[in-house]
Amino acid sequence: MAGRTVADQLVAQLVDAGVRRIYGIVGDSLNPVVDAVRRTGGAARGGIDWIHVRHEEAAAFAASADAQITGELAVCAGSCGPGNLHLINGLYDAHRSGAPVLAIASHIPSTQIGTAYFQETHPDRLFVECSAYTELIGAAAQAPRVVHSAMAHALAAPGVAVAILPGDIAALPAAGTAPRLVRTGAPTLVPDPADVHALAEAVNAADKIAIFAGEGVRGAREELLALADTVAAPIGHSLRGKEWIQYENPFDVGMTGLLGYGAAHDGMHGADLLLLIGTDFPYDQFLPDVRTAQIDVDAARLGRRTELSLAVHGDAAATLRALQPLLQRKTDRGFLEHTLQRHRDLMEKVVGAYTTPVGQRKPIHPEYAASILDDVAADDAVFTADTGMCNVWSARYLNPNGRRRFLASALH
Repeated sequence: MAGRTVADQLVAQLVDAGVRRIYGIVGDSLNPVVDAVRRTGGAARGGIDWIHVRHEEAAAFAASADAQITGELAVCAGSCGPGNLHLINGLYDAHRSGAPVLAIASHIPSTQIGTAYFQETHPDRLFVECSAYTELIGAAAQAPRVVHSAMAHALAAPGVAVAILPGDIAALPAAGTAPRLVRTGAPTLVPDPADVHALAEAVNAADKIAIFAGEGVRGAREELLALADTVAAPIGHSLRGKEWIQYENPFDVGMTGLLGYGAAHDGMHGADLLLLIGTDFPYDQFLPDVRTAQIDVDAARLGRRTELSLAVHGDAAATLRALQPLLQRKTDRGFLEHTLQRHRDLMEKVVGAYTTPVGQRKPIHPEYAASILDDVAADDAVFTADTGMCNVWSARYLNPNGRRRFLASALH
């Protein structure tokens, strides 16, 4: 391309990686990138659409939602100084949610860095805590490899990567060759057989077992239901686990903590073995002082919320598939039935009390509005909720079905 710039090269790398949208606000130092996006002709012509937002924070949250819904790399951008600083809340949320997001943070002219220039910040330091990769591009020949590394880190973490690009560098003629981004399928982390056998022995020896599941059971739904049936265990879940395990689940007893109703809490505290599966539930005051085993794909999470008797490092699905043949079926279903009945009573008397028969009171209860929204929303609706009471209403009155998605800032 005649007149091809570093910005053009960056945008071409994004197109090759499958990116079709960039969320952001146009600003002076970002102009070379925005103009390069314009020259692609938009997504309808095989290029990229620029999605204008009113605030860069919204751009980062939008990219995070895009990444979480599609599973693909999403991109946001902010101009130098205040522009890219506004991204930080959304990037924290994206990184903690495991959303593969690339942030393009434009910067002041490269020759002015370190001189207290107008709008000078140090994004190479500021974004470190909310990213898996943050790097400043200081030369045209460096740009394609940094952009490649940023995309690779965002997808691998998954999480946030930040490419910092001074406006004058973005406008330079392109140099160097852009490495092609290589994609692979999702790997499976298989647990150590000795850990699985130790867990099986503990489960077989226990009389009353409770399960608490989180977002990490995504992809392990059938295995988890089979486990609950075999060992007669009620299943509680975190807010992030709700969309993956609550629906059509005959063992569901809801949530614990501030969003829960009581049955999950009672079941966990009444068990002689608690199984934490794919969850990093942070509110340790709601976790019981009982024998506890934890299964997680991230070994750093094992035992950081409560004292463990057993730990298994592995994917939930792979671990449960290895565990199932070693289990003895529990014939005593009393603990399970008691906890399920407790859940049914609370759903009717506590949760249902705000919808019927008081649903028509004026002013109406917000719970009633949430229940109506659940009735009329599409089967594949995507729900988002702000923090505070909005989370309570969505957690209690919006029901997943395997196709609906629920996005909230559950970790940030």
